[in-house]
Amino acid sequence: MRKISFWLSLLILTVSLARAQDAATQQQIDKLSGQYQDLLATQEQQSKQLDALEKKINELADKVSTPAANASASADDLKSLATQVQEIDKKRQEDRDLILKEIEKLGKVGGGTTTSHKPKTNPDTTAATGDDSTASAVPQKGYDYTIASGDTISAIAKAYREKGVKVTSSQILRANPKLDPSKMYVGQKIFIPDPNAK
Repeated sequence: MRKISFWLSLLILTVSLARAQDAATQQQIDKLSGQYQDLLATQEQQSKQLDALEKKINELADKVSTPAANASASADDLKSLATQVQEIDKKRQEDRDLILKEIEKLGKVGGGTTTSHKPKTNPDTTAATGDDSTASAVPQKGYDYTIASGDTISAIAKAYREKGVKVTSSQILRANPKLDPSKMYVGQKIFIPDPNAK
């Protein structure tokens, strides 16, 4: 009986050891399975990140290659724009100088310090055609004016209107039939009609 109990206890011990080993083995298997699942999840996450990075790289490559033609056009556009701004600024400065000269002239005319703007008759309007319609269409009294740098017909007309002489650009052109507004030069003399003069 002692032998049976010894064998029985040995069997129980072996079974319990086997069960303990099975439990430890199961724990190790569970632990390894968890780590394996974590590795799979990490690998899947890294794969998604790599796909996203690859997509961004492709987009950047497209952006870098596409604007290359537009970049030189943009630089040319900027140069053209800068040139236009410089031209506009130059014209603005010329207009400013012209306005200042006109103001000086108006001050001189208003103060009676100049004789170049005295009323007179225009020989061109009363000249030899004998056509009364031409003579009546353009007033015969007005002012001599000497073209200054930057003068235009409209600027001259405006300056005289500000002095009270109600004259238009077209009246100045009719009073000066030989005048080409695009070819006026400094020192050129023109006639400014005074529609109000009797």
